Amino acid sequence: MSSILIIDDEPGIRKTLAAILEDEGYLARTAEDAVLGLEMLSQESVSLVFLDVLLPKMGGMEALERIRSGWPQLEVVVISGHANVDMAVRAVKRGAFDFLEKPLSLDKVLTVCRNALTLQKLREENQDLKKNVGLPKEPLIGAGEEIERVRTLIKQAAASDARILITGENGTGKELVARAIHEGSSRAGKAFVEVNCAAIPDSLIESELFGHEKGAFTDAISSRKGRFEMASEGTLFLDEIGDMSLTAQAKVLRAIQEQKIERVGGEKTVDIDVRIVAATNKNLGEACVAGRFRQDLFFRLNVIPIHIPSLRERSGDVPLLLHHFLKEIGAETLRTEKITFDPGALRVLDAYGWPGNVRELKNLAERILVMHQGDRIGEQAILDLLQQNPGAPGNQKKTSPSGTFSDIMDLSYTDAKESFEKQYLEFQFSKHEGIISRTAEAIGIYPSNLHAKLRKYGIRTDR
Repeated sequence: MSSILIIDDEPGIRKTLAAILEDEGYLARTAEDAVLGLEMLSQESVSLVFLDVLLPKMGGMEALERIRSGWPQLEVVVISGHANVDMAVRAVKRGAFDFLEKPLSLDKVLTVCRNALTLQKLREENQDLKKNVGLPKEPLIGAGEEIERVRTLIKQAAASDARILITGENGTGKELVARAIHEGSSRAGKAFVEVNCAAIPDSLIESELFGHEKGAFTDAISSRKGRFEMASEGTLFLDEIGDMSLTAQAKVLRAIQEQKIERVGGEKTVDIDVRIVAATNKNLGEACVAGRFRQDLFFRLNVIPIHIPSLRERSGDVPLLLHHFLKEIGAETLRTEKITFDPGALRVLDAYGWPGNVRELKNLAERILVMHQGDRIGEQAILDLLQQNPGAPGNQKKTSPSGTFSDIMDLSYTDAKESFEKQYLEFQFSKHEGIISRTAEAIGIYPSNLHAKLRKYGIRTDR
């Protein structure tokens, strides 16, 4: 529901205009002067302002300038009982959406109101589209049963509003699947809002999700919508949900159950209509047993589970994906010759462990186009390109053609153990995106111990 603020010193105007707007389904707020009106703007979410020109304490033109400065996306309709052409021109030049003369015409008020709100909605949709420019649009590529099963689940899940939990390792394409579900649903024309729960500090996650009111905390200089409100009538994608704090989990559970939220520092409830799609690279079942994740929230999210296989589990798709990325990136970089791979190079690609999954494969495609000269790649060339990855020697899922395993077997027990430990830690650290706490949790050691071992082996931590 759109909230409209009426700033006018005449009680009759405020009452009449508010009644007209409320009859049309809008939420009307009133203020008797501009000072009070500006204070209300800083505390509440407002979609449109009707502003009188002649006001006590602060004139309407000065208030208009302050509104345009503090809330540039907010449309203002100036009204006056002492109107003339010069005043109307000055108001529009200073940023007013329109100018209405008193006594107000019912038809004009409603027409201007609808036009202003429509413009604001189009502006917000345009901003959303701009945010999505450049986001990955490639389809789910693969010929194996595993990826075909994922495609089928996407089609089935998209047709409903059921909550979905996407699981899989980092880099497997969980966001891609979430977007495909959104684009195939009845909400496709609305917003797709993503929240990376692992990238937001615990102290800010609630504000990001639910918004906040002015003064709710030190840096809250104005009211702000949260991601739940931004995703209204669309899809909210909660990525890395397993990294969310228990406190935030409780509030997300409540929001899902009641379809209502409260902003941080606020008392009013806001109705929400969003579809929840969550994703994680963790085993939430084990996290529930360990007390790190709420079991009731897990059951709420896991209505339709979709697991994305790792690239190791679909190695037959590696050539298909690689050729797709080479073609896509090549078109962007104007390198359009077709690149082919020798049988030995294909064996290397099949043997490689792909700890970064599809994301790592796409990086390799870009590296090939930048670093490799010619249109044919042999075994040694692909080995050299793969060795440029952090921790590459430990990333093979089988004995690699480069003979890494046999090299370790020729060492003394102590040297072999340290060589393996270094490769193992490089692999795990790279797999968990260079995050010490996440790596330590995955391999079962204390972060301080992991940090010491990384220093011992000279593994860079400033990634």
